[in-house]
Amino acid sequence: MLTLVLQHLHHHPHPGGGTGTRPSFRASQRPSPLTPSPSQPAAGFSLAEDETPRPAFSPLVHRRKVVLSSVGLLMASTYFNGAASALSSRFADMPALRGKDYGKTKMRYPDYSETESGLQYKDLRVGSGPTPKIGETVVVDWDGYTIGYYGRIFEARNKTKGGSFEGDDKEFYKFKIGSEEVIPAFQEAVSGMALGGVRRIIVPPELGYPDNDFNKKGPRPTTFSGQRALDFVLRNQGLIDKTLLFDIELLKIVPT
Repeated sequence: MLTLVLQHLHHHPHPGGGTGTRPSFRASQRPSPLTPSPSQPAAGFSLAEDETPRPAFSPLVHRRKVVLSSVGLLMASTYFNGAASALSSRFADMPALRGKDYGKTKMRYPDYSETESGLQYKDLRVGSGPTPKIGETVVVDWDGYTIGYYGRIFEARNKTKGGSFEGDDKEFYKFKIGSEEVIPAFQEAVSGMALGGVRRIIVPPELGYPDNDFNKKGPRPTTFSGQRALDFVLRNQGLIDKTLLFDIELLKIVPT
């Protein structure tokens, strides 16, 4: 088709008497930075005999595509980060399954209250005395279980100690409110108790022992058997749920 049109133009002069050939560019017609030189068409441009040079794309359209692509990447990143966060909040922390979209669902107990931090608690006995204040020393008795792994006991409270727990009554545990001597869950639980009360708490790993080491913060098991049982769960890198359970009895508050 283009060949026929060109032949027609070559044999039929223009109304103005021209020859039908393309007008030449004058020296004053300097190409702009966005327009290729007529004598050297740039890549991405096409020149036919009956058309003037034009870019194959518009800078504005190109810029819009870049912006839309950036927005798309940002939205995708936000979506996947949000999805990962949602998944991490649904499953118990297990080293072997970190970053996966499956795992053991975190324990939720309908008869327990849950704080903003994720601590679940239940008062087995509500105390009738005062609540400890920041700076006061508290005396507590406690027991602990690896509830996420076979419910093994690692500290016994207020009971006859058989087997590896035999021996004289252990000293009661003491710590100062607000001193960060204990794990976050223990601090939060005791701070809200009344004297004489007994509270049971479910402790997720993020509120438990830092770096999975019970030597860094209390309470620490008082027997070798208890230390071994707790250490096995905390340091295990396999498919072990590190959720713990504590029963805490608030025995005494020592004013500052």
